[in-house]
Amino acid sequence: MPPTITAFANAPDRGRGLARDMGVRWALEEVGQPYDVRLLSFSEMKQASHRALHPFGQIPTYEDGGVVLFESGAIVLHIAERHAGLLPDEPEGRARAIAWMFAALSSLEPPVLDLTIAVIVERNEAWYEQRLPRVKDRIRERLRDLSVRLGNADWLDGAFSAGDLMMITVLRRLKASGLLDEYPNLPAYVARGEARPAFRRAFDAQLAVFAAASRN
Repeated sequence: MPPTITAFANAPDRGRGLARDMGVRWALEEVGQPYDVRLLSFSEMKQASHRALHPFGQIPTYEDGGVVLFESGAIVLHIAERHAGLLPDEPEGRARAIAWMFAALSSLEPPVLDLTIAVIVERNEAWYEQRLPRVKDRIRERLRDLSVRLGNADWLDGAFSAGDLMMITVLRRLKASGLLDEYPNLPAYVARGEARPAFRRAFDAQLAVFAAASRN
């Protein structure tokens, strides 16, 4: 039996590939692992049956026999460790790729999500205009460091790895903000990831779910 992941039945990102199942789908496509998807409504995500899989009532989850996981980073790491193609064979490179996964989720994603919350939730607050530049400057600091480290390389550390997959997944959230364009090698880096056939398959699969939901 193939593993089963959960995803939004009606994604709030309108099929742009920003929901958190995207990284998991991409990883599974990269390693050539077939998978099933169980779609959930927002109310179903909060029910006890789903909270038994994900205590915070979110997506994605991953079920494969006796293995039940939540959190996209943990799921991608599990996939990468079980299948060839997302982690280098030699121990040092493998460790560095995993470090980049953690960097994407721990160093870069928090200020990126802070911007999303500011724009969507806090826009009408009296202090919004004062706070927004500070939020953007924290993101710029991370992007500047990442841009310098990437330089003219195609990927973060040699060949494409799970570190790149997670980093690009996070960076894609900034495309509409214009912040990525301030560091020209970063949009090019994201574009290389999006050009990968496995990414396209994952993106199209997620977009198809939104398209189907829109017709209903």
